[in-house]
Amino acid sequence: MHTHTSSQVQGLCVLLLGLGSELFSCVTPGVYQFSVLESLGTGSPLGRIKATDADIGVNAEMDYSVIGGDGLDTFDIITDRTTQEGVITVKKPLNFERKAAYVLKVQVENTRLDPRFSSMGPFRDTATVKMTVEDVDEPPVFERDSYVMEVKEDAHSGTTIGSVSATDPDTSRSLIRYSIDRRTDMDRLFNIHPGNGTIFTLRPLDREENAWHNISVTATEFSNPRQLSRVRVYIRVLDVNDNAPTFATVYETFVCENAKAAQRIQTVSATDADEPKGGQTFFFSLAPEALVKANFTVKDNRDNTAGILTRRSGFSRTQKSVYLVPVVISDGEFPMQSSTSTLTVRVCSCDREGNMKACSAEAYALSTGLSTGALVAILLCVIILLMIVVLFAALRRQKKKEPLIISKEDVRDNVVSYNDEGGGEEDTQAFDIGTLRNPEAMEDSKQRRDIIPESLLHENDVDPTAPPYDSLATYAYEGNGSIADSLSSLGSVTTDADQDYNYLSDWGPRFKKLADLYGGEDSDRDS
Repeated sequence: MHTHTSSQVQGLCVLLLGLGSELFSCVTPGVYQFSVLESLGTGSPLGRIKATDADIGVNAEMDYSVIGGDGLDTFDIITDRTTQEGVITVKKPLNFERKAAYVLKVQVENTRLDPRFSSMGPFRDTATVKMTVEDVDEPPVFERDSYVMEVKEDAHSGTTIGSVSATDPDTSRSLIRYSIDRRTDMDRLFNIHPGNGTIFTLRPLDREENAWHNISVTATEFSNPRQLSRVRVYIRVLDVNDNAPTFATVYETFVCENAKAAQRIQTVSATDADEPKGGQTFFFSLAPEALVKANFTVKDNRDNTAGILTRRSGFSRTQKSVYLVPVVISDGEFPMQSSTSTLTVRVCSCDREGNMKACSAEAYALSTGLSTGALVAILLCVIILLMIVVLFAALRRQKKKEPLIISKEDVRDNVVSYNDEGGGEEDTQAFDIGTLRNPEAMEDSKQRRDIIPESLLHENDVDPTAPPYDSLATYAYEGNGSIADSLSSLGSVTTDADQDYNYLSDWGPRFKKLADLYGGEDSDRDS
C-alpha cells in the first residue's frame, strides 16, 4: 500500500532579474535585499523569488503574497504557476526623492494541504525583502497637468496673462528654462519669460476671429537640455464690445404706388459679432439726416427687430423709382456701439390688394428673392455664352477650304457652251465692238476681254482650290495679224466697191483655181 507524505516549505531564496544581470543574493536566512530604478513603470516585474519544497507535483504547488511592510501599497507579488516562482511587480510609481527604501514581508505556502499531515505543519514560510530605489535623472515636472488663462481682447501688447511653474524632481534641482512651442502659436501672439514662466501677449487679440488659443509650453533643464516636458495652456479671449450691430442681411424691398400712410413694407433685424453677457439688445431709429421730408419712418419693436413704415400715401415711379432709407442700429453695452445700415425701397405699381403688377425688371426680381448681384451675375453668364457661340461660328468660317479635286486622277475636260447672243452694241462686257469694226485701232498693250491673261492663268494653275478643268470657248475675231484680214462676210457687205482678186495669182499653185475663177471673170468683164 502506497503512502503519501508531505514536507513543509523549507526556505526562500530570492533572485532579482533586472537589467540583464543578477542583482540579488541571499544575505542571511530570511532577509534579502535588492535595488530598483525609480523610472521603472507600474506593472513592470522587479524580479523573482523561489521557495524550495521536497514534494513533487500538486503537493509542491505554492502561493506567494505580501503580508506586511511599508511597501505593501507600492509593490505586489504574483505566482508563476509554471515555475512555482513569485514575481515581484511595481504597484505604484516610484519616486526616489519621496522615498528611497522599502521593506516587504513576503509569505509562501502550499496551495493543497493533506489533513492527515496537518500536525506536521505549518506548511508556509516567510522572508523579509529590502528594496532600495535608485535615483534617475528625470525631466521637469509642472505643478498642473494643464493651465487655463483669460485675457481681454482689447489687451495691449505685453499684457501679462498668467504663469506656469515646473521644477526638477531630482536632488540636483537644476534650473528650468521655459519656451513656447511655435508650432502651436504660428501667428506669434504670445511669448513667455524663459526664467519665471510668465506668459504675455505679443500682438492684439480678436475674440471674433479666435475665441480660444491652445499653446504648448516647454520646460527644459539647464544642466541637461535633453530633459524636457510639455504642458498645455488654454487661453480664453474675453469679449469686449468693440463691434457695432448691422442688418442681419441685405434688405431690399418695394413700395406700391398706391400705398397708404403708416403702411408696413418691411421688418428688419440686426446682428452683432460681440457676445455681451446679458445677451443681444438692439435699438433702431431713422438716421437724423433723413428726418427732413422723410418718406418712411422706423418703428422699434423692442424685440431686436424694427418695422419700416410709409410716412405718406402715394408714390410715383416716374418721379422717383428708388428710395434709400438709412437706419441707425445701436447696442446696449458699454461702450455703446452703433452703425447705419441702408434699406433700398423701389417703387412699383400694385393692385388693390398690394400685389405687384408692374415694376422694373430689377425690382420684380427683388420681390421674388433675387438681388441686384444675382441679376448681374445671370446677365454676365448670358453674355459669355453668346460670345462663345459667336467665336465658335467665326472659327468654323475661317476653316481652310479643301481642294475641289482631291485625287490627281480626277482631271477631266470641261466644255462650256454659251447660247447667249449678247446685248448688241450696248453689251460691252465681253467684246469691244469698235475694235471688231476697226482692228487697226486696237492698242497693242490692251488685253482682250474674252481672253484671260496669262498671269491669271498661272495663278489658277498653282491655286489648289481653283478647278483645273480645260475650258473651250469659240470666238469670231481672228485678230489683226493675218494678212488675209477678216474672212467674215460682214466686211464685204459694208462697201459698194468691186472686189479685186488678182492677188490670188500671187499665192501659189494651190490658189490657182481660185485665181482662175475670180480673176478670169474680171478679165472677161474688162475686155
